[in-house]
Order: sequence, then C-alpha cells, then structure tokens
Amino acid sequence: MKFYEKQVETSTVYEGIIVKVRRDIAELQNGKRVKREVVEHPGGVCIVALTNDNKVLMVRQFRYTIGEELLEIPAGKLEKGEDPFKCAVRELSEETGYTAAKWIDLDVIYPSAGVYSETLYQYLALDLEPGEMHLDENELLSVEEIDIDELIEMIMSNKLRDAKSIIGILKAKFYLENLSIR
Repeated sequence: MKFYEKQVETSTVYEGIIVKVRRDIAELQNGKRVKREVVEHPGGVCIVALTNDNKVLMVRQFRYTIGEELLEIPAGKLEKGEDPFKCAVRELSEETGYTAAKWIDLDVIYPSAGVYSETLYQYLALDLEPGEMHLDENELLSVEEIDIDELIEMIMSNKLRDAKSIIGILKAKFYLENLSIR
C-alpha cells in the first residue's frame, strides 16, 4: 500500500524572515480530511569537516530556541535558488575558515518531518586547508577540533545532542570505515 495525503486547502498563518507557517487541510487516501500545520523552511547544509588526523571541526554557539550552548558541525541556510554544494563550500569557509579539496555527498535528511519542510544536505569535507573565518554579522561562535571517535562517545553518552551533527558524524564514520579508501 502506498500512503499519501493531498492538500485541499491552505492558508498562511505567519511569514517571517526565515520561515513561513501554513495551516492546511489535507485529504487522506481513505477520503477523510485532517488539519496539518507546516513550517516552511528554505533548507540548509551541514558539513562534517575531517582533518587528516581524524578530528572533526565543530562549532560551539548559543542556540536561543533551546536556551543553551551547543556543539555542532558547521551548517547554514540555503539562499533562494542556491546550489546546496556551493552553499556547503561557502558555509565551511565562513564558519571555520577552512576549505576542502575533497567533498563526499552524504545525502539529505529531514530534521523534523512531522512539522518542518526543511531538507538538510549533508557533506563530508576532506583534505582541509586552514584559512580566515568570515562570519556573518552577529554570528558568534568558536571552532573546536574533536577526534571523531570521541564525538561518537559523546553521542552515545548524550553529551552531543544536535540531531544534524549526530546523523552527519555517524554517516561520515560509517562512510570512512566501509565505503572509502582514504
């Protein structure tokens, strides 16, 4: 059986700087109608940038929405019509100062498909070269290099809780151990 829902009504509830909120009526495959709330987001990228000594570049920043400081892989929002790979190259350089000679596409994830339309494109960046950070105005963060195995331990002990980072690090680790010859 193939599942689907068809939008039959929609109205915009809120339109902000980054997101738009819709209230929809959807028709299920059984003919019943249900209410849906959707937060439209332009999507983004996240990068597992791995140094030659197996350290991942992590950014530490305060996240207002949850009221705490988080350790995360570099990431950023897609501009309208922007190519995800070009966005990843830009974000890695902006947030860490690094560039990468080799890029591996780790594919997309949906961070919270029950409410958000956001799609995140994940990449593994290898053969890194340091450079100058050029953060956006009011973007306050620090960069830390943490061994990938230590990050796995942090994930398993719930010391690293950012979903995109957890997924990206685990996918990168699997790729490095099973799918590539470095």
